[in-house]
Amino acid sequence: MRKPWSITTTVRNPLRIKDFLKAAAELCGRPWNKDTQKEYQKLLIQKRLYGFDSVQFYNGLPAEITSLIDDTDAEIPMETIDEILRIKNYADFDMRGRQSMNPLTKFGFIRIDDETKVITLTDSGRELLKTDDNEIGKVLLRSFLKWQIPNPASRDYPEEDGYSGIPFVLALKLIARVNELEESRGNSGVGLQKREFALFATTLTNYNDIDSYANMVIELRDLQSGHDKQERKTIRDNYRLNFARDYLGTSDSSTINKFLKNLNDYGDNAIRYFRLTNFIRIRGGGFYVDVEPSRSTEINALFESEWYKPKDFTDKNTYLDYLCSDTEPQYPWETEEKLREIADNIQEDVIKLAREENEEVIPDSFESSSAEDLKKAIEDLRKRRNDLRNKNDHDKAQPAEYIAKCIEQFDGIYSNDEKSRALMLEHLSTMGLHAFNDAISVKPNYPIGDDNEPTSTAPGGVPDIECVYDSFGMVCEVTMLKNRSQWFNEGQPVMRHLRDFEESHNNSYCLFIAPSIHTDTAETFYMANNFGYKGQKQKIAPITIAQFVDMLRTLKQMRESNKAFHNSDMRELLDKIVEKSTSGNDSEEWMASIPQIVVDWQNSILSR
Repeated sequence: MRKPWSITTTVRNPLRIKDFLKAAAELCGRPWNKDTQKEYQKLLIQKRLYGFDSVQFYNGLPAEITSLIDDTDAEIPMETIDEILRIKNYADFDMRGRQSMNPLTKFGFIRIDDETKVITLTDSGRELLKTDDNEIGKVLLRSFLKWQIPNPASRDYPEEDGYSGIPFVLALKLIARVNELEESRGNSGVGLQKREFALFATTLTNYNDIDSYANMVIELRDLQSGHDKQERKTIRDNYRLNFARDYLGTSDSSTINKFLKNLNDYGDNAIRYFRLTNFIRIRGGGFYVDVEPSRSTEINALFESEWYKPKDFTDKNTYLDYLCSDTEPQYPWETEEKLREIADNIQEDVIKLAREENEEVIPDSFESSSAEDLKKAIEDLRKRRNDLRNKNDHDKAQPAEYIAKCIEQFDGIYSNDEKSRALMLEHLSTMGLHAFNDAISVKPNYPIGDDNEPTSTAPGGVPDIECVYDSFGMVCEVTMLKNRSQWFNEGQPVMRHLRDFEESHNNSYCLFIAPSIHTDTAETFYMANNFGYKGQKQKIAPITIAQFVDMLRTLKQMRESNKAFHNSDMRELLDKIVEKSTSGNDSEEWMASIPQIVVDWQNSILSR
């Protein structure tokens, strides 16, 4: 039975793959057998990479164990993990370890010797471990350009069953081909809808089928044209069922339904990972996946060299040598001619953005530059472009019209799929803080693509957003969580991030934004404000998304009335919320008082 390709469903957050690798590195030099497979899975539990904040995992565990797991400052002893395994009574715990290791071996970060079964950290794995979280996409790109189906290291995609391609490049080529077909019909090329990507990109497993798959995308779009929303859904559902029936060669409904459900997961995970490479972008309100225009030289070079075709390898070790290398492959755009083209194109962007900021840029000539010099110039130009785009974001966020648009996007945040909401909340909160104007800097910590849009949520260990004002500093932490998992994920980390920020910024605050404030989160912040975190009191002001949107509505009214908003106004609100936590009787009273504090603050600054 044919099956689609999949990046991984084990490590859904691509930034976590580095953490999985760190755990695997502790086992290097030892044989990969049932004992080490179990040990690896135990390490993942100990490091809270598996089971943490999972209702299913916590089910049946005594309160003292779940409390220990939830205390992210505490180490989980191996004796406790052994007790967890005894209680859970897993029949397949070693298999779970194999599944967790699979993405690391699949993409060449860990290698297991055929004869000795010894675990080795590869050159590519070492590169990943030393790479900053914001640069992980560079390492993933190298792996995605090498992972192919079929390959001698896996029996999952046999050549005799028709598999032939490099999935990452197949997906890029499919998107580009659909855009070409739409443009030939007089339409704009907008990429693939995420559901189109899930259905067609993940099942495209042979480069000879690129054109036929692109035509199927167009066919499905034409079938839906002219119909209302419900009719379009019915057409899509019927098409998906027929497609699955033909693809699988079966009419069994349970097999088909499982296949279609899996496709959604495969597509979503592939987009998350591919987005970090900067070769794709998200557009159309988050519903479309398109090729990144600023990487057109690189993408076209892949197509021109037919990189979507798999390479020939004499044996498994030859393939693994290639896959695990941190220097292979030689990219087809790494010629002086193409690197010069890339540098010139980025420099044009920089000059245009600088003019918008009334900055002068003296253009460089790259005519005599070597390939290595060009690579360095390209990196510097991309950083310069991102800095200018951040300034541009600040400027464009000032008018009342933009604030209204931001409010509208906040109001529609729940129309996005659940996995996109957290990223959207970080981005909208960043733009909202830009709108409040006179910050020295507003710095989000999420990775940014060439389009200056976030490619993933902020990595662990740092605040979501850092703001510097002339008389105080502020971190902003945001989450879409609202049940007890909000406390699991945000309680201790928020206090730790604020403490780290306090060490380099005087008069520091934390603005915490969530759909609602869970009672355990409120109690944690109440204790930090009143009694301190690790010996020192903090200033944490929790508000809801709705209250932050109300603040933006007030700001919009001020803009329309030509009234100035000062950072002292922001600090006044933070102080009022923090002071109420120290003057009230408990966290419940504190939470109940915040809505009125926000309303009084709004009325006060509007009446000036």
